[in-house]
Amino acid sequence: MTAWTAPTASAPVRAVVPLPGSKSITNRALILAALADGPSVIRRALRSRDTDLMIAAVRALGVTVDDSGSDGTTLTVTPGPLTGGAVDCGLAGTVMRFVPSVAALAAGPSTFDGDEQARTRPLSTVLDALRSLGADIDGDALPFVVNGTGSVRGGTVSIDASGSSQFVSGLLLSGAAFEEGLVIHHVGKPVPSMPHIDMTVGMLRSAGVVVDTPAESGLADTWRVHPGTVDAVGFDVEPDLSNATPFLAAAAVTGGDVTVPDWPRTTTQPGDAIRAILESMGADVELTDAGLTVRGPNTLRCIDIDLHDVGELTPTVAALAALADGVSFLRGIAHLRGHETDRLAALATELTSLGAHVVEMDDGLEITPAPMTGGAWLSYADHRMATAGAIVGLVVPGVVVDDVSTTAKTLPGFEGMWASMLESSVEYIEPTVRGDF
Repeated sequence: MTAWTAPTASAPVRAVVPLPGSKSITNRALILAALADGPSVIRRALRSRDTDLMIAAVRALGVTVDDSGSDGTTLTVTPGPLTGGAVDCGLAGTVMRFVPSVAALAAGPSTFDGDEQARTRPLSTVLDALRSLGADIDGDALPFVVNGTGSVRGGTVSIDASGSSQFVSGLLLSGAAFEEGLVIHHVGKPVPSMPHIDMTVGMLRSAGVVVDTPAESGLADTWRVHPGTVDAVGFDVEPDLSNATPFLAAAAVTGGDVTVPDWPRTTTQPGDAIRAILESMGADVELTDAGLTVRGPNTLRCIDIDLHDVGELTPTVAALAALADGVSFLRGIAHLRGHETDRLAALATELTSLGAHVVEMDDGLEITPAPMTGGAWLSYADHRMATAGAIVGLVVPGVVVDDVSTTAKTLPGFEGMWASMLESSVEYIEPTVRGDF
């Protein structure tokens, strides 16, 4: 654990911040490439803890991943006979929920385990679904064993995916390789983070897989993947828009301007929703050929917003709300209790500890700004909690994030990028890093 005093900006932040590739796209591309009919190339892949765990996972199952280029961001993935192996999930939801379907197609057992915190994350939905589709699995949470037999029957399955869209995506990605294909019917409250399912469908189609969505089939909450070949294709990974949000928030809270280059004109990434959110809070947002530029207002406006489809943005939005001009309501995010940590409880605890007034509701947060003072900000081994602390620290001196190294889950070198953002624009209070928090 590496404690880090978040630097405080002494003037408006003004910077251009290039971002590495999307974790969500990189890890989906790795699964599709592992199941393809030949070698695939993934360009501008993110290299972070989560993506390195996915690379190691598909390698363990018998897939060759060549990352020998100069910076390791161009991956050549060559499928081989799936043999099974030992999979370390770390704390990566995409690994623990996407890879079991691939392991079920292997000719041998695969053992899954991960970080201590990961052993409490819900997995029975996807594991029970695979059992009903013909897979043999021992266990309902980490650690568990997938006893691969070389094939999966497939067919129709009903699941409650109200806890995570990853339950749907994890099955869809491998569905074309099942003998009967796959039909998923969701029963329960609305599925959160639907843009991530749209991303999965779009990437499947780019690999030649035939997918019917609820809108196309006329069947509510039902997706169908037809059995067939996954084509070997080239994937060009977009910048990670969710990882961009703390840097754009820096402009918003300091009244500065930050540009993220290469922001896509059209995308299925949930992080794109930050544009409308920042505009509603008073920022000026402009998308040009140079990228996305955010110019902060003199005063941030409070917000009442449903974040159900873009829950991963909640820590950033909560930090913004704590620095706004009135009471904000963040709604539709009860499912965040099952993320890396219970993000609702964590945000309420940490913002309150610094002086804000936060009420934890059944499905969200009520945040009332108040004068805040520095102090410890716990990350709970959650990368987005750590970056939320950094945002607050820009205007509240003395915020000490207990473990900034957890940001390596999706954005290695975050603290260096944060310092560079500030150094390129204004003088700032030098942060300290120590390992004995």
